[in-house]
Amino acid sequence: MTSEEQKVAKTDEESNSVLIQRLGQLTRMLRVNIRGLGQQQEMEDAAKSIPDAMARLDYVVMMTEKAAQRVLNAVDRAQPLQDDIQDGANRLNQRWAGWLKNPSDLEEARSLALETQSYLEQVPAKTKATGRELLEITMAQDFQDLTGQVIKKMAGVMQNVEHQLLSILVESVSDEKDRDEFRSKLTEERPNDTKKETTLLNGPQIDTSSAEVVSSQDQVDDLLDDLGF
Repeated sequence: MTSEEQKVAKTDEESNSVLIQRLGQLTRMLRVNIRGLGQQQEMEDAAKSIPDAMARLDYVVMMTEKAAQRVLNAVDRAQPLQDDIQDGANRLNQRWAGWLKNPSDLEEARSLALETQSYLEQVPAKTKATGRELLEITMAQDFQDLTGQVIKKMAGVMQNVEHQLLSILVESVSDEKDRDEFRSKLTEERPNDTKKETTLLNGPQIDTSSAEVVSSQDQVDDLLDDLGF
């Protein structure tokens, strides 16, 4: 290795060493600042909750697919029963209509009566079987309770992470007056737990143009803008 190559290698090694040193210092500074803000435990709790987010989403997808398959299977089983009832009724109706045009053939009437009786005897069993499939479709909807709990927890984790990150940004503001103002905005932005609980129990907010939804998101965006991000 030439002297020039040795100089380049030494320079690269020193640069890497400086970079690693700076990364270590930044990591330490972040940990110290979080601890100083009294938010270390909150951030640690949030960090522990995030890694299983994908598993939780996979669970929601799995339960939803399972419920959808149960519904489709129930429909596949119920449809032939309904078709049989409809086809039998149409067939008997046509035959009776034809006989009524010329009601002189009593033997045909007797045959029709026996066929009608046989059809009516089968109807209760088929409607009962259809009822079981309808119940299966209803029971398949129980996945909403389980997946709803998972989604609710994930939403809480994301909101907590967002709030903690905003808190760190606010506390990094040097001007005390501005910092107090940002703290006030952050307090206004944080959702009311009782209200959030009621919203989650009532189902997802589909209308994202709602004043409450827009207000909450706009407050976060405005706060980030004020902080220069």
